[in-house]
Amino acid sequence: MKDKILIRKRELQGEDGYKTFSIRIKDEVVDKLNKLAADANRSRNEVVSILLEYAIDNCEIIEKCEINV
Repeated sequence: MKDKILIRKRELQGEDGYKTFSIRIKDEVVDKLNKLAADANRSRNEVVSILLEYAIDNCEIIEKCEINV
């Protein structure tokens, strides 16, 4: 009997605790992200994750009339 080739199943996408999705952002924002990532020696993905976590933890929903523009 011949030896079998064993192929390990790949984890399903997102099983590592991360999700992938796309967003539309202005070119200027991409340029700023790229510069920030380069200056910090981080990937753009890492920088976006850091910024999003901070923004989510530090935002507050207010009533429309409370904003003074």
